Amino acid sequence: MNNFSNKQRIAILTGLFVVIFGIIFFITKAGSDNSGNSEEKAAKRLANILDDIKIKEASPIKATITDEDILEEQEELPDITKYPLTITGDKELNIEIFVSPEKAGSGTDGWMNEVAKKFNKSNPTVNGKEASVSIRSVSSGLAVDYITSGKYVPDAITPSNDLWGKMIEAKNIQVEMVAERLVGNQAGILLSKKTYDKMVSEYGAVNMKSITEATANNEIKMGYTNPFTSSTGMNFLISTLYCYDSSDLLSDKAIAGFVKFQENVPLVSFNTLQMRKSAESGSLSAFVLEYQTYINDAALKSEYVFTPFGLRHDNPMYAVGELSEDKMALLKMFTEYCLNAESQKLATDYGFNANDNYKSEMPNDFSGATLISAQKLYKTNKNTSKTIMAVFVADVSGSMNGPAINNLRTSLLNSMQYINSDNYIGLISYSTDVTINLPVAKFDINQQSLFKGAVQSLDTTGNTATYDAVAVAINMLDEAKAEAVKEAEANGEAAPDIKPLIFLLSDGQQNSGCSLKDIRGIVEAYGYPIYSIGYNENIAALEELSSINEAATIKSQSDDIIYQLKNLFNSEM
Repeated sequence: MNNFSNKQRIAILTGLFVVIFGIIFFITKAGSDNSGNSEEKAAKRLANILDDIKIKEASPIKATITDEDILEEQEELPDITKYPLTITGDKELNIEIFVSPEKAGSGTDGWMNEVAKKFNKSNPTVNGKEASVSIRSVSSGLAVDYITSGKYVPDAITPSNDLWGKMIEAKNIQVEMVAERLVGNQAGILLSKKTYDKMVSEYGAVNMKSITEATANNEIKMGYTNPFTSSTGMNFLISTLYCYDSSDLLSDKAIAGFVKFQENVPLVSFNTLQMRKSAESGSLSAFVLEYQTYINDAALKSEYVFTPFGLRHDNPMYAVGELSEDKMALLKMFTEYCLNAESQKLATDYGFNANDNYKSEMPNDFSGATLISAQKLYKTNKNTSKTIMAVFVADVSGSMNGPAINNLRTSLLNSMQYINSDNYIGLISYSTDVTINLPVAKFDINQQSLFKGAVQSLDTTGNTATYDAVAVAINMLDEAKAEAVKEAEANGEAAPDIKPLIFLLSDGQQNSGCSLKDIRGIVEAYGYPIYSIGYNENIAALEELSSINEAATIKSQSDDIIYQLKNLFNSEM
């Protein structure tokens, strides 16, 4: 380059730089996963991973479906020690109270714990007997299940609202309302400030009527919690039905309206945490929450507008069963203590007793039988516009030997009753290798028989190739979806609206096969929610896997997996 001037040298170098930069840019652009080809590339990566997995196909085994597979309600529930006392009374006369978690938790959720602790320290007596109270934090729906099944019956219960008291009565369990209200609270719908302003502009107001209309019109993405377990979810369900038929929640008109509404609901959350994460990701523009939780969260207050809906959450107190005169006197004494000025000031400091001017447009005159029927209506109709396709992925590695695999089998067999027969279900198991125990098919009586036979044949051995199994499950769902579309086209029908799901049950971290890093992009590209049930304390990897597509992770023990699956399937299946 000695024959070139400095200007010529600079021009040549600049040109080379431009050419090299252009080549690098082209290569980078061509290799990126843009929206047009990311699924195609994910499919190729999935195929490469599947080539390295040893996949077996189990011989089909039919088993007779009998009532013996269905557990009694109390058998489904875990031992009450799963929910330890938050306050333990130890006096001669003691009563135990089931308390909803927003009153018996920690921090601003610990109002009743603090009140009970002070009450016990005040050395109360009843007819000369030293007295105390014990508090057990149990969600309202779960508390009702314990009481109505007879598995464990406390002396009293204070759920978030009185809907649960009515349902207990409807199951012929004696309850007596001691106080209509301990502390005031209210269920509400949270909308981002931008969405709220838009709703006001388009509908003139934000209320249940405009929310249901906007959701049915696919203008907002609404999320709510499982009405079998959540007070706010149950309140939202009956409020929605009431919007469609104020004279009869269970009418054909109400059902038709609910089905149309539900078509555009992307998420009925297994729990509040799952719903919050979905809202943070932007996949929900509206979701339900109690005011006391909202007001104690600075981020929520700054980003969302709270709109009350439905019936009030005034936390009534009920006596359960036939209490002795002394126990009833103690319960009334404690209730009065909860209502004294000092206790109520603490409640107000913790976010309760706001919105006292709110009155529901909906009358609170529904019978317990109607409320129970509304839950069944939800279960039957929540997915009628969608074809549910689910693959169960069961960990049968060596560490699952013993009680864990026995409880897994029992839980899956018992859960069959909570899977609608028009769903499409498949099953795979995994240890070092992956076995397709049951290809995806409609969950009719034949598939149920094959499912039972496959579950009963599960046995333990080997290592834990979790992500290999997830890859196989994704491929199974993808092939089943393609076959369903092909069948519809052959019959001259519209392609089905398919909702794919994966349920992963595992007791440990992966120690064989591909890694989460290997399949993360594939999971993201396919978008199939992966619900994971972790059997031990170390479930960080499962949480990370489930969070990719905003599914829930359930931290479980083998002795409560039956009840956990029941609630998960009531929510999703």
